[in-house]
Amino acid sequence: MTYRRLYQPKVKTGNWFEELLIKEDTIKEFLNKRGRGELLSQKVDFLKQNILKPVNLSATINGQLRFGDVVMLVNVGGADREHSALSINANIDNLVKTSPPSIKIPCGVSGGRGIQSCVRTAFIITSVDGSPEGSTLHFDQSFALRTTSGFAKGLYLTSDKPRFIKCAKKSGLQDVYLDETLSILSRWKISHFDPQERFESEGLPVPANEKVLVVHCMTNQGLAVLSEKQLWTAYGREYEVVAHTFLDTHRAEQDVNFWILGTSDPAGDGLLFLRHLQLEVHVQQPT
Repeated sequence: MTYRRLYQPKVKTGNWFEELLIKEDTIKEFLNKRGRGELLSQKVDFLKQNILKPVNLSATINGQLRFGDVVMLVNVGGADREHSALSINANIDNLVKTSPPSIKIPCGVSGGRGIQSCVRTAFIITSVDGSPEGSTLHFDQSFALRTTSGFAKGLYLTSDKPRFIKCAKKSGLQDVYLDETLSILSRWKISHFDPQERFESEGLPVPANEKVLVVHCMTNQGLAVLSEKQLWTAYGREYEVVAHTFLDTHRAEQDVNFWILGTSDPAGDGLLFLRHLQLEVHVQQPT
């Protein structure tokens, strides 16, 4: 028995009317979401437009950090990782469509590989002991690190002892995050990176654009970036940031704990700490 076509292709058979309605509803829903700015691509664009907006860092005339300075915290990198900046790790789930828009709390942080001064990477050195704005920050003096106002909402870099329900996602170490409350959990201090110079430097002004340790006051753990623990974020693959002091065989801190509090050039010639990093890379390269 030979097969004979009973219907031509133009003839509608089956649940064609239901399928047509479903297709029309899908298109209508897409257009409505696009009109409200609720498409995934629109949310990502909205997030990046706000959080990657450029921010001017402070210019230190005498090379010393002061309360009120806007800085970037840049990890100096190492043999197994690139330089990275302490960054707000906000995704589309952290968006709050208020007026003006902002990010939801608490919000995580990460070590971003993009070294650019923007809302995501700018932090303000904030007094917690009554020191006036503009006064010099000293080694071992408590302070807070606050994000810029507006979209970043003026949140404080915070950390607490690791617990079963509250720890870093990848490593399980002491978590570091952003919160709106200024408390003892959001107090930090600067220590000299060289243990042999640490006692002599106590009470001296903290230099900008120099290698230092950033230590959590309550737990005495150093801010660190982990190259082996990487996160997939809206900005690409980045490093996990924790509060943990990593020591070598000589009981000295490792380079994962070394940070630069970077500022801009008073002469308007870029960022000073970038020159320091480029010089360091040049010195480490084999001849």
